[in-house]
Amino acid sequence: MKATAHLAWKSLSNRKTTAFLTILTVAISVILLLGVERIRTQAKNSFANTISGTDLIVGARSGQVNLLLYSVFRIGNATNNIDWKSFEEFSNNPAVDWAIPISLGDSHKGFRVMGTTQAYFDHYKYGKKQHLELSAGKPFNGLFEATIGADVAKTLGYEVGTEIIIAHGIADVGFARHDNLPFKVVGILAPTGTPVDKTVHVSLQAIEAIHVGWESGTNMGGNPGAEVLEKIDFQPKEITAFMLGLKSKIQTFTLQRQINTYNKEPLSAILPGIALHELWGMMSVAEQALLAVSGFVVIAGLLGMLSSLLTSLQERRREMAILRAMGARPRHIFVLLVSEATALTMAGIATGVAGLYALLLILKPIVQQLYGISIELNMLTTHEWTLIGLVLGAGVVIGFIPAFRAYRQSLADGMTIRI
Repeated sequence: MKATAHLAWKSLSNRKTTAFLTILTVAISVILLLGVERIRTQAKNSFANTISGTDLIVGARSGQVNLLLYSVFRIGNATNNIDWKSFEEFSNNPAVDWAIPISLGDSHKGFRVMGTTQAYFDHYKYGKKQHLELSAGKPFNGLFEATIGADVAKTLGYEVGTEIIIAHGIADVGFARHDNLPFKVVGILAPTGTPVDKTVHVSLQAIEAIHVGWESGTNMGGNPGAEVLEKIDFQPKEITAFMLGLKSKIQTFTLQRQINTYNKEPLSAILPGIALHELWGMMSVAEQALLAVSGFVVIAGLLGMLSSLLTSLQERRREMAILRAMGARPRHIFVLLVSEATALTMAGIATGVAGLYALLLILKPIVQQLYGISIELNMLTTHEWTLIGLVLGAGVVIGFIPAFRAYRQSLADGMTIRI
């Protein structure tokens, strides 16, 4: 066995260029396979961690995916609003530790505007129960102050002190803008990789103030100025949804049932984790497509190795014949070729794993900043080891094809070779 391994090493050493290219081909395949798997897993984790530490999300009665989309991902619109008194009733429930009201419906240059309270900055969490942090400035406090997400600031080039105009509705068109009531950016949130980055945050009172004089989305005229509105103590009449954190997880299903059977208005209470799981399940086609693409890349790499081995085999028939003349049996020739294929595959896998970690180390801060996906440099998972094992097994099986041809040729060739 040692002699065969030594012979295989010598044989590969004499074909350095071919061996290097074969190893590189397998390495690239492994990098893509494990890279797609790692990013897929991390993206799924980041998706699942879009909201963390929130026990219930409450909105007007609708499907749980729809409620999750507009309340957390700022996609779509609510079927209806919630009466402020309903929010007060449930926020004062003995089982509730904290409550975050949110009001949606306005926008700024393609970014959603969300009205909320200071509780949002105190209790909203994402990722692994991470709190929101500011990269500059402070949370809004005044009536016409705004705290913006990292993507809003980066895309629009905003800084603390910039004045912005909010528009009524999602379409930011001239006739829908609240031109007479500019907001001042007082804070910029640190990147989170969640929809928070693409949101302009203002107070609930500000949402009420800018709609004075508006009816059913139409400006009826006579809009008061900021000086007048700042003297008024606004009280929200309706909100879009609210989030609840409970004192005990045991009370979650009891309170959820109370909300879902609330007789004063139709409400829905959902568990974010379950809704996120359902939403990801709807995206499973894309996930499977990624796996299929990476699988085909590996197959292409292994076929490239097979082509290389078969091509070199024709050039090595005299070598095989000499080995037979020196006493090597056909099975020795067979084992030699399989050993070479195994060695090339193992070297390709090792190079690929090393290359993967090098790339992850370089791309980690870039991906985090651009896409909000936190790539952890963890050890290989059990699933990744399984994928590596499958690649190695496939490489060994690939080696059987040229090995079997060499086995048959070595029996027939002897010391004569036709060129």
